[in-house]
Amino acid sequence: MPRSVNHVASKARRTRILKLTKGYFGARKNVWTVAKNAWEKGQTYAYRDRRLKKRDFRALWIQRINAAARVEGMNYSQLIGAIHKAGIEINRKVLADLAVNNPEAFKAIVAKVKN
Repeated sequence: MPRSVNHVASKARRTRILKLTKGYFGARKNVWTVAKNAWEKGQTYAYRDRRLKKRDFRALWIQRINAAARVEGMNYSQLIGAIHKAGIEINRKVLADLAVNNPEAFKAIVAKVKN
């Protein structure tokens, strides 16, 4: 009896992966085994970097706040400590955005916590 294989399903599975690797460089876009490995590796990076993105952005916000605070004569840790002591509830994301896009508002916050 001849061997029966479901070529429709296996071809569909391969086509799905090859569609997902569209735009990759070289053989990673059109050679099945290379494309499958590249796609799987990309998925692990995507999973990992969704977590790393949060760390990276927090570090960026802290650097921006520190740079703006030093212009005002304080450093980052002094500013954050003073903000907590003053009871101002503002997160680092918003504070960094103010420091970059609205320096007057940032100066007002610094002036409030200095007093």
